[in-house]
Amino acid sequence: MTTISKYIVAILLCFCVNGLIAQEKKTDTINVNVFKQEQISKLIEAKDRIKGQERDFLKVEVESINKRLDLGEISAEEAEKLKKEVAIKRAKNIEDRLAIIDTKIELIKRNPYKEILEDYDNGRLEIGLGTGGVVFDLRPNKKPPKYDIRTTNDLLFAIGFNNTISDDWSIDDSPYELAGSGFVELGWNWKTRVFKNSNFLRFKYGFSFQWNKLSIKNNQYFVQDGNTTTLEEFPTNLKEAEFRITNLVVPIHFEFGPSKKRDYTNRIRYTTDGQFKVGLGGYGGVRLGTQQKLRFDENNDRVKQKIKRNYNASNFVYGLSGYVGVGDFSLYAKYDLNSLFKDQAFDQNNISLGLRWDLD
Repeated sequence: MTTISKYIVAILLCFCVNGLIAQEKKTDTINVNVFKQEQISKLIEAKDRIKGQERDFLKVEVESINKRLDLGEISAEEAEKLKKEVAIKRAKNIEDRLAIIDTKIELIKRNPYKEILEDYDNGRLEIGLGTGGVVFDLRPNKKPPKYDIRTTNDLLFAIGFNNTISDDWSIDDSPYELAGSGFVELGWNWKTRVFKNSNFLRFKYGFSFQWNKLSIKNNQYFVQDGNTTTLEEFPTNLKEAEFRITNLVVPIHFEFGPSKKRDYTNRIRYTTDGQFKVGLGGYGGVRLGTQQKLRFDENNDRVKQKIKRNYNASNFVYGLSGYVGVGDFSLYAKYDLNSLFKDQAFDQNNISLGLRWDLD
């Protein structure tokens, strides 16, 4: 290639490169302008949302003041004064928040590229340079709080000792071990305040899974022969014999006890944290399953058997229960009114005593 040809190629390449750079700058400028206009439009929309939001909060606060007036907690003059105060506060909030939006709009107009923009009013955080960027939606829930909540919910967990009582024996001479027999209960409860302006009496209801275990002693195990279930001697030496029944029940209790009322101006809440309580009621449900687990040695082998059958256990369960405690923690007792086994020579009823946690 001659020297003249090289110069011509070099000149053409320069024109091409400059053209590409100019085109890229033009495209980038267009994209940035589009982005800026979109951001300004969103901020203008946010101004309308701010006005509506502050009006909603003002409405809730005025309703709260009216309820306090109806209950006789404040006079009409005090109510009117409080309404003026909250109206002035919300007007100031609108003024200040709109000023912040106007400042952000001016910031976007002044800057030729995307910067870090935090817009708490439309709930978006945009980060990036040039035409790129990452958008995170951090939109919070801005709904006004409900003035009064009469129904709450909590998780129920209970654990403790389990056994049976019968006309033929007492707890002391029961065929089941006291220490090795236990129960676990796991469920979900709702609690509704009975009276409108008092939280002393609560109606508690929900559902629970109950696992009642009996550890059989004296080398005995359950044998089902048709409609008859009996305890019999095991042919060899038993290492362990456990009988477990799983129930699904609906517990219902009336709960008594003091509580604290907290007034947050725009809402009220009742709390029983650290307060004494008593719950009395019962439960009813169905049996989900029955299992006997045996562990023994046979021919120098360790054998573990799990036998699942009904063993003539009652299909429907119902009983009485109660608890007494402070806050989330309680002493808990329950007693099955139904017999553990149906249509047997003698009745035996399951009884449990343990600890209970209502975790809200």
